[in-house]
Amino acid sequence: MAGPRVAKPWLRFLLYGLGSCICYGLLFAHLNDRSVMQHFVRTDGLYPLLPVVTAFVFSLFHGAFTGYFWDVLGVTAKAARPVPQKALDESEGSED
Repeated sequence: MAGPRVAKPWLRFLLYGLGSCICYGLLFAHLNDRSVMQHFVRTDGLYPLLPVVTAFVFSLFHGAFTGYFWDVLGVTAKAARPVPQKALDESEGSED
């Protein structure tokens, strides 16, 4: 018996995948571009935030893409079993 059918997030998967590809494409296209690097190593004004914001954007797109990738494949985490109350009561009394 199969459970209820859940719609897969294909559009989000594709959009975040495209965003991730664009991020990595821009990174590798400007890998040896000295003018870009000069902005990332400056220490005045808000320039020190550039590497932090860049890492956040990469993390957002790549992480969301990876999450939707597993959702589209149908891979989910195993549900945890609840711990019986008796086991919790016994563990509280064993601490010294």
